[in-house]
Amino acid sequence: MIGIIGFGRFGKLTARYLAEDFEVLVFNRTAKSEEISVSGGRAASLSSVCQQKIVILCVPISALKDVLSEIGPLLKKDAVVVDVCSVKVYPCQWMKTLLPDSVSILATHPMFGPDSAADSLKGRKIFLSPIRMDEKTYQKVKAYLASKNLAILESTPQDHDEQIAVSLALTHFIGRTLSEFGAMPLGMDTEGYKRLLHILDVVEHDTWQLFYDMHHYNPYAQEKRAALMQAMQKINNQL
Repeated sequence: MIGIIGFGRFGKLTARYLAEDFEVLVFNRTAKSEEISVSGGRAASLSSVCQQKIVILCVPISALKDVLSEIGPLLKKDAVVVDVCSVKVYPCQWMKTLLPDSVSILATHPMFGPDSAADSLKGRKIFLSPIRMDEKTYQKVKAYLASKNLAILESTPQDHDEQIAVSLALTHFIGRTLSEFGAMPLGMDTEGYKRLLHILDVVEHDTWQLFYDMHHYNPYAQEKRAALMQAMQKINNQL
């Protein structure tokens, strides 16, 4: 069995796909028993979820430290704890500090969401970094994910966050800026403008909390935002 903590949009997606192969127990702070059942999972207490061999944390980055402190004493001795945060440096530090040495830690970032992976996982990317786990267990996890046709990316938390500060955080920053500007479809549009509007489609269903967290908890995000705005100002001045 697999335990999931958190049943937001991504927790729901995770439960739905994992329920195809495993019995899934889900804990959520607010009652969502019917929704959990529809996804293929089963609502359970926090202590029951923490007693599973694999425990997946589908909670906002801003809530992660509190959740880690709470679940530490409840976890099985040989549990594998998996996070799915869109940043990695700080969550990995917190997991190593707040979780008992007896549990394994796997840092992941599924680089897709409830919209892009609504119908299939084929070709979707997932980042993996085994922070504290034995090679045999890690290879079993990798093999399962590969069997789902996921594209596996492996690197360090630091490398992940530096690249994601551009490919994800900066993309969402541009999308939010376009939304604030009031960008919308036009009769006299161009292919380039339509591509810009596609960025709005990428970010419009995500919460402000997710957007804030991916910037606030990524140690490289502020630097990349500043570089972008400096470049825009330079071009504007040249005009």
